[in-house]
Amino acid sequence: MTSPPADIETVAFRMRLFPGQASEYRRRHDAIWPDLVTLLREAGVTDYRIFLDEDSHHLLAVLTRTRPHALDALPAHPLMKRWWAMMADIMETHPDHAPVQQSLVEVFRL
Repeated sequence: MTSPPADIETVAFRMRLFPGQASEYRRRHDAIWPDLVTLLREAGVTDYRIFLDEDSHHLLAVLTRTRPHALDALPAHPLMKRWWAMMADIMETHPDHAPVQQSLVEVFRL
């Protein structure tokens, strides 16, 4: 496995939509708030992609970030909390509305 550059890292995780919510999830992300995009970029996100398995309703997120990054501070940010609260009715979340995420382990890189 080839290592990524020292100043970049990619992480992947899984989330889950409630059945029948794929169109709404896409609609909300198509209209992502510009302030949220700025917040993510300032925290170190350089690329963020989310894929849907339509059979299981699982979302696969692949996020590339700089090192160092400030993503650990995002859960306390009011804008992030507002986004999560808006998304809580269409996906699995914790009581604070943060998405339930399962980290994925990289097993292959080309």
